[in-house]
Amino acid sequence: MKENRKDLELGKFISLILRHSPETIGITLDEHGWAKVEELIEGINRVGKTIDFETLERIVKENNKQRYSFSDDRTKVRANQGHSIEVDVELEESIPPKYLYHGTSTRFIDSIMSVGIQKQSRKYVHLSMDLDTALSVGKRHGKPVVLKIDSIRMFDDGHKFYLSKNGVWLTDYVSVKYISLQNNKDKV
Repeated sequence: MKENRKDLELGKFISLILRHSPETIGITLDEHGWAKVEELIEGINRVGKTIDFETLERIVKENNKQRYSFSDDRTKVRANQGHSIEVDVELEESIPPKYLYHGTSTRFIDSIMSVGIQKQSRKYVHLSMDLDTALSVGKRHGKPVVLKIDSIRMFDDGHKFYLSKNGVWLTDYVSVKYISLQNNKDKV
């Protein structure tokens, strides 16, 4: 199902709240990034946007990036990853596939090839399992380019990887020695 425009706008606002700035609507997240659903809905409505539980449920279910999760009893909601604030989303360490991919823009290549891929303001570097997703991410930043990461070699060298609930691979840092430019025509 495709998200409608109002849901997309609300989803972006929810992302801001749950990943970066819960104080925007006067709420706090617990240490694992959970917001109480009732407080989230009340806070969003208080700042002049309109949302109810059914709308929140639809946004969580239909978000094309599967950014959010409900607790088992559906009384709490959180972002799956991408936080700039300190929370522990209880990720479990996982063994990555042989290669992962990082989508970026050509304007960042020189920097990346000299210092590696850094997490910047996020908690982790985000990596994709497939070229199409990485290319899509790269397009958001300008002329896209995909970097191929030798993730199993990184893992063998002691680097930790985590797989978020929405399928994004996360790690602290990717050194230049594990990065190669991916020819977008190559098969993976």
